[in-house]
Amino acid sequence: MLTVLRLQNIALIESLELSFEKGFSVLTGETGAGKSILLDALDALLGGAYGPLGSRLLRSGAQKGLIEGSFSLTSHVENFLIQKGFEVENKEITISREFRYKDSKLTTRFRLNGILINRNQILSIRPFLIDLTIQGQSQKLDSPTRQRDWLDLFGGQPLLLALDDTKKAWNIWKSANQKLLNAQVKLDETQVKREENLILLDELEAAELEDPSEDQNLAKEQDKLAHGVRLGEGINYLIQRLNDSEDRIPSAMDHLSMASHELKALSKLDSTLSVVYSQSMDLSNDLYDLIANLQNYIQSLESEPGRLDQIQARIDFLNRLKRRHSMDLKGILELRDCLRTQLYDENINKLVFKLEEEEAEYKNLRNKCNNNLSVLREQAAREFEMQLLNYLKPMGLSNLRFQIKLTSISPCEKGADEIQFLFSANPGQPLAPLTEVASGGEMSRFLLALKTTLSSIDMPGTFLFDEIDAGVSGRVSSSIANLLKQLARSQQVFCVTHQPLIAAAADHHFSVNKTVHKGITYSSVVELIDFQDRKNELAELAGGDIAQARNYAASLLDQQAA
Repeated sequence: MLTVLRLQNIALIESLELSFEKGFSVLTGETGAGKSILLDALDALLGGAYGPLGSRLLRSGAQKGLIEGSFSLTSHVENFLIQKGFEVENKEITISREFRYKDSKLTTRFRLNGILINRNQILSIRPFLIDLTIQGQSQKLDSPTRQRDWLDLFGGQPLLLALDDTKKAWNIWKSANQKLLNAQVKLDETQVKREENLILLDELEAAELEDPSEDQNLAKEQDKLAHGVRLGEGINYLIQRLNDSEDRIPSAMDHLSMASHELKALSKLDSTLSVVYSQSMDLSNDLYDLIANLQNYIQSLESEPGRLDQIQARIDFLNRLKRRHSMDLKGILELRDCLRTQLYDENINKLVFKLEEEEAEYKNLRNKCNNNLSVLREQAAREFEMQLLNYLKPMGLSNLRFQIKLTSISPCEKGADEIQFLFSANPGQPLAPLTEVASGGEMSRFLLALKTTLSSIDMPGTFLFDEIDAGVSGRVSSSIANLLKQLARSQQVFCVTHQPLIAAAADHHFSVNKTVHKGITYSSVVELIDFQDRKNELAELAGGDIAQARNYAASLLDQQAA
């Protein structure tokens, strides 16, 4: 709870230090006296009033200002702050916000126990410390997410456990779904790659490659065919010299044949020449083979007259193939053989199938948790409606209808329900979203009823209400006072009020006054402890005949004392 508030040069307040206790506290005073300054200061202290709003908070003509508040902490809040890295001593913290003009520019700094912290850190702490309600305030009510959080909080431990199970199931399914999507993308990429490889393989198969040296061999054959006439003439000349006689000139075969015949005759006379004779016969056979090869070569030159064109076309095709793939024929053959033997990756297909099964299983678990959570929310919604109506109807809303509508939406980590508060304050008026049809006063009373309903569950230690009783009757004021009193049993409650019924119900009464000195306006705040001081303040609020007002104020205080 808030224990001390210090202000220096804030709005109409030059310097102020107030101490607070638990229970129900009211702030009263004339319109414009500065009652709401205290609430604005607390809002600014905990991260509000940023930018131009901050400059309007600083007292006119002042170069610097300070708001400082001390809070006593529950063990829950203390543990939260320690987990966030804040230093806490004796279950108490002091937060300050300093405003200072420097070079005509307003700067502001936050500190926690004297240590500089940033606004985001302050805002993370704020929900544990105070809850500020201003008449007409709707930003807390028009969010379906906020309404869902309130319902879940009201549902208590069974619903919160179901919510935790739902969140876990959602995260497990989300992870499985992401893995499946990734695998499906990979499968699609694999299928596209496979189709590309099939096209490439068809192209390489059509090339009918077998020999990695085909291009080199074809180049040699091309050279041979390109010089066919010269080669033919030369080979014919050799054959003639080796085998054919012309102009009665013996050929090489004739000379060798005569030499062998003579050696045969001589070997009969000398047997040692038989070895030489055998050599001559071997030489004759070799010469015969040479002549035969030359004759075959001549026939090959004459057998394929269109072969040169074929070879040149093939060489051109192979050169284009090598350029397209930036590799030689050996590399192309290796690529083709790799594509031939490359099998479709069944592993990715099996993985996708397995992940589909897992995703379906976790999706069923997610849906089961969502359904269970929805059932608990429906049950909690009916009880929540009943309790809120019990608080709201005595506050001048006897014709009120209120309904919590659950609508199915796409699942998320908080289930598959959208929560909407529907409201109708008058007979014949259809139910509609609360923030669209509720007046400022109705909205304020709804917030009071809501926070009273949730106060015993998990709410901040301090509630601040700014004139939520404006424009209501005495009977309604009495109901609001009773509800504020009830809320103050478990939380510290502050209320800015003009209603004597509400002010009389408070445990602590602070009076805000405005004075003018030498043309400068000042606001001051004092706690009214004496019975007579409180009676006079309540009489001022009641107005009318002074004697009657004082008697009325005294009766109110006597009733509270009783």
